[in-house]
Amino acid sequence: MQLGAIFMGQAVFNVELPKPEDEVIPGVPWGSIEKFLTPAYWAYQVYARRLTGDRINYKLGSTLKEEVGACLLGGHGIPANVGIAAFNHLRNSGAFEVKPPSEEKLLEWLKEPLEVDGRQVRYRFAKQKARYLCAALRRLSEEQPPLDTGKSLRNWLLDIPGIGYKTASWVARNWLDADDVAILDIHILRAGLLGNFFDSHLTVDRHYLKLEEQFIRFSIALGVRASELDALMWMEMMSSPATVHSIMGMGRQTIASSQRRRTKKSETYSGQLSLLC
Repeated sequence: MQLGAIFMGQAVFNVELPKPEDEVIPGVPWGSIEKFLTPAYWAYQVYARRLTGDRINYKLGSTLKEEVGACLLGGHGIPANVGIAAFNHLRNSGAFEVKPPSEEKLLEWLKEPLEVDGRQVRYRFAKQKARYLCAALRRLSEEQPPLDTGKSLRNWLLDIPGIGYKTASWVARNWLDADDVAILDIHILRAGLLGNFFDSHLTVDRHYLKLEEQFIRFSIALGVRASELDALMWMEMMSSPATVHSIMGMGRQTIASSQRRRTKKSETYSGQLSLLC
């Protein structure tokens, strides 16, 4: 066993995890608690946040319409702070009331300058997002989506133009606190590739559900909730770009050495890492 200490005031709590060389899933060792990106590191971080009450609050809206709006306005090349600013602007303008606004009105609001970190910015893709958001709000006003599971809500959302697996999963995770879906973006993909719990030949665009299955299997093996792990990984990977790129650089050097032995596995993984840079 290996021990990790969690300090709360004058109290110290110990977290026991398997030995670094033990496997959490076949072929993936637990690794050391103190080493960034190991399974033991992620498990310890989730447990520490639970114990200290510092769990990540990922819900963005107070209604399902608001949650869909917040997730639709973020991601896909939109910085997180800009997406949140656009969401708050539309919410304050009345976009998520009972009667949905027209596409023209949504576009008008999205074209207005946003205050972000003390400066004014313009929202990208305003016309496209106005169209998608209009369709989503209309459908949410006309139909009652299934709320029994995360996957049920996600599948319902997938029929709305502009909503793919990542956005639909994001809404379902946030709104239902669901553990049967995963939000797989570049940060989670990097964590999975560098932590070796994702198959290196899979991509989010072509194999979303397979990667999601692997992520959920990994979270179950760690003994943590998929929703907690997803949110924690995203935050830490996004907050540590220099460290992540340094680790990726070392990964490429290892791959280059392996390629000299001409193994098919290393060639596939090298291509995957190149796409992530």
